[in-house]
Amino acid sequence: MERHFEIKIDELKRQLLHMSGLSERIIRKALESLVRRNAALAEEVFADDREIDRLEIEVEERSIELLALQQPLASDLRFITSAIKISNDLERIGDHAVNIAGCAKTLVGLAPVRPLGDLPQLAEGAIGMLREALDAFVRRDAEAARRLVRRDDEVDTLNRQLFGELLSRMVRNPSEIEACMTLVLVGRNLERIGDLATNIAEEVVFIAEARVIKHHAEDAAAARDEFGRS
Repeated sequence: MERHFEIKIDELKRQLLHMSGLSERIIRKALESLVRRNAALAEEVFADDREIDRLEIEVEERSIELLALQQPLASDLRFITSAIKISNDLERIGDHAVNIAGCAKTLVGLAPVRPLGDLPQLAEGAIGMLREALDAFVRRDAEAARRLVRRDDEVDTLNRQLFGELLSRMVRNPSEIEACMTLVLVGRNLERIGDLATNIAEEVVFIAEARVIKHHAEDAAAARDEFGRS
């Protein structure tokens, strides 16, 4: 029975990793469709997202089955409950990639906006955060996950810079307003991908150390301990 449970846990982990790989690829494809102004490539993103949606349902069903039938304890229980949350975050990342692909299709019919300023750096920042979060998940590396959480503001700052740049363009050249507003939406979706990568990193800490760090809960607990000692 124990061996059967370990196999099921490994299957769940592999499925989650497959889903995470698809999530990273779908973002890159959406961004490629944006840069190349390729509507056909954007359409592929919509199809890829349906596969991510299917995987989310499978991960949730497998997780609920394990919780109901195996009654796992300690780290296994934390992993299974976190798997449900992480799969939901990955599904939402797929949705943001779809939004970016939709923006790419809109931009196909508009005059190009060049150069794209902070957008490439913002895109790499968001994708890098996702990759690092998934790396930390594979290795159950709580310290790497904490470092990633502390970097969340970097992507937010890049998005604010992009917004400021696009706003200035719209003021200078009203004919670019629709294209610039579409790029503002792209930046917002990339920022949200960074936020979701942070969510995944927070779950890694929970799996590895049984500590909740969402909403700065860890800092608040440390402050309470310090106050209690004073």
